[in-house]
Amino acid sequence: MLNKKTTLTGRQKAAIFLIAVGSDVSSEIFKHLREDEIEQITFEIARLDKITPEDKEKVLVEFNELMMAQEFISNGGIDFARGLLEKALGNQKAIDIINRLTSSLQVRPFDFIRRTDPQHLLNFIQNEHPQTIALILSYLDPQKASNILSNLPHTIQAEVAKRIATMDRVSPDVLREVERVLERKLSTLASEDYTSAGGIDSVVEILNLVDRGTEKTIIEALEEEDPELAEEIKKRMFVFEDIVLLDDRAIQKVLREVDNSDLAKALKSVDTEVQEKIFKNMSKRAANLLREDMDFMGPIRIKDVEDAQQKIVNIIRKLEESGDIVVARAGEDELVM
Repeated sequence: MLNKKTTLTGRQKAAIFLIAVGSDVSSEIFKHLREDEIEQITFEIARLDKITPEDKEKVLVEFNELMMAQEFISNGGIDFARGLLEKALGNQKAIDIINRLTSSLQVRPFDFIRRTDPQHLLNFIQNEHPQTIALILSYLDPQKASNILSNLPHTIQAEVAKRIATMDRVSPDVLREVERVLERKLSTLASEDYTSAGGIDSVVEILNLVDRGTEKTIIEALEEEDPELAEEIKKRMFVFEDIVLLDDRAIQKVLREVDNSDLAKALKSVDTEVQEKIFKNMSKRAANLLREDMDFMGPIRIKDVEDAQQKIVNIIRKLEESGDIVVARAGEDELVM
């Protein structure tokens, strides 16, 4: 049994909180924890015999204060949060809460920019140096970053993509300087450790979400400027022509999701190997109908072909994410059936 004189550990506080909020809420919280965290907290719950009203109230009050502080931080940064907490709870209490948060919560750089409307952000950064743009995009979620990259001037798209790919680790001093120059208090670094940013995986994730035309333009420009980097990026990306890497069962699953009109357009400009890979996974009648559709539609715009290919690539990526198919990539282990 715990009493009010006991100094509670973090795990004990978590256990008391989960007991206090009930099994329904606790089960939802568990969905967001790692297995080892669930095991540790479950062990603490099992060890608890009785919880005093004082301990329960203490834990719930602390939780409420921390959530309030975190909301203040997300809305205006550490200094803003500290000021509000001082007014609400007093100077020392505010310092204690902020110290607990900053010791465990690392606020990512450019937090403010991540909440900015993409169009406003594009207008704000498009005239910045490509290295600055690359640094900012590498901290955004891939969907927003791909949107901005697609709308940057074509003359700098490949340069920005290259700088994201070749970026490795960024020192806090550099981040602070960029934030100062941009006159934005975008985030507060929680430690002096170097922060990982960019890299090939980052640019691949972004390029996988841009439209097919933008992707092609950037890859071709990189092939001219840095063939080795372009090849490394392509190895980690899935483009429409890579459909030949899928096994027959995967292709059949993809074809069930694809509109026949899009498929006919997508196959118009690809080589025979890709076409035959598709045809062999269709019934003879369906393959003949598809060939007729391709012949009947005649010449079509390259953009229409690329859009159709991108739709199919998006379906493939969606099926891969859901685990319905496996996409073989360079450097990955082969599957044993």
